[in-house]
Amino acid sequence: MVDLSHPAQSAERKGNRRIAFALSLIVVIMVGAAFAAVPLYQMLCRAIGLDGTTQVSTGNPKGVIAREMTVRFDSNISNDLPWTIVPSKPVKAKIGTVETVVFKAHNFSDKAVTGQAMFNVTPELTGIYFNKIECFCFTEQTLKPGETVDMPVTFFVDPDIASNSDLNTIRDITLSYTFYAVPSEGS
Repeated sequence: MVDLSHPAQSAERKGNRRIAFALSLIVVIMVGAAFAAVPLYQMLCRAIGLDGTTQVSTGNPKGVIAREMTVRFDSNISNDLPWTIVPSKPVKAKIGTVETVVFKAHNFSDKAVTGQAMFNVTPELTGIYFNKIECFCFTEQTLKPGETVDMPVTFFVDPDIASNSDLNTIRDITLSYTFYAVPSEGS
């Protein structure tokens, strides 16, 4: 007697292997996408100023325009960071003017503590026009026990903001920092 079920079982096994391979490939792609999502999102935010992400610049080649803008400053500190932060007072200047302001940070603990700042601007649509030349937020900051430091930010608002009709009524931008502890040898 001839066994006719064997070719059918072989075809079924091949089909199962294809499905298993396809599902495994989907899992690998999903895991890869999960790891790539954060850097890709950050690149997108930086490119278009999404979510109030600011730009990084070496200077303002476009000049200054007559319209004035007030930039306000805000700071928030996570509970795990034993620092006090005093933001700068608001700055009102013509758009395009390069300004430097100073935040004051104080470590009130009895050990060295390393912190980092995340930032954004509001209104969010202004992020693409807010340019930082220098900022303490670009690197981690370590404060010794009881140390107080000045943390400067050099920035300008891009004059191209005037060509965005959605932002014609904007006269105030808020630059906000959230400070958090960073695990390090000193903290």
